[in-house]
Amino acid sequence: MKILLCNDDGIHASGISVLHQAIGGLGELEVVAPDVERSAAGHAITLSDPIKTVSVEKNELPFGTAVGGTPADCIKLALCLLMKDSPPDLVVSGINLGSNTGVSVLYSGTVSAASEAVILGVPGVAISLCTYQNPHWETAAKVAEEIVAKVLENPLPDGTLLNVNIPNVPYGELKGMKVARMGRSRFIEKFFVHRDPRGNNYYWLDGELNLLDDSADTDVRVVESGYVALTPIHIDLTARHAMEQVAEWNVEYGANPS
Repeated sequence: MKILLCNDDGIHASGISVLHQAIGGLGELEVVAPDVERSAAGHAITLSDPIKTVSVEKNELPFGTAVGGTPADCIKLALCLLMKDSPPDLVVSGINLGSNTGVSVLYSGTVSAASEAVILGVPGVAISLCTYQNPHWETAAKVAEEIVAKVLENPLPDGTLLNVNIPNVPYGELKGMKVARMGRSRFIEKFFVHRDPRGNNYYWLDGELNLLDDSADTDVRVVESGYVALTPIHIDLTARHAMEQVAEWNVEYGANPS
């Protein structure tokens, strides 16, 4: 098995090193990841600038390829060029520092790396540890190994990626794993206004997730209850529940004679 690793925290982040060590026994690993942090890059791709790459070593050993672009750029470059003649069987993105639950999924570079893989025909998994402070990397490593092994043995349906969110607790305190749906939510945005030395305003965005659906089966609540949240995500964003309503607006236009 060949597994491609990516992330949005950058190739030098602790999470991707932990992931590399955790799943090294499951297959041949390749790393293609952003050269710097690209958190919240979403599914952005680079079109108007060249994409540069640099080989990276860790502990005096080859580790991977750092890409001067977004997570989606990394996957496109890897699958369409760098690994074109020997494609991976699976793409794993992470281990992200911070949760990717609720609407965060739409902004997440971590999830976008996995979804770009799925778009290009390779199964994808996104893994996040739900904290920004004092991470329990041992927990994340063990869960990552378990999940990747499961996905390799039981591939998800075409067009589907698996989004994994891990509570930040010691492994022995995890209650288990549960399938969860993406919680309906939005961010409460906060802009902080500052002034630069030349007197111009600049703005710094912050915010917090506001859960609009408090059901126990949402990814946010499953993590809060001590379980690893497993959320299958489909690339098709069609709102099927609205199809019938919009179908009432169907119009047939006749050909206009010239």
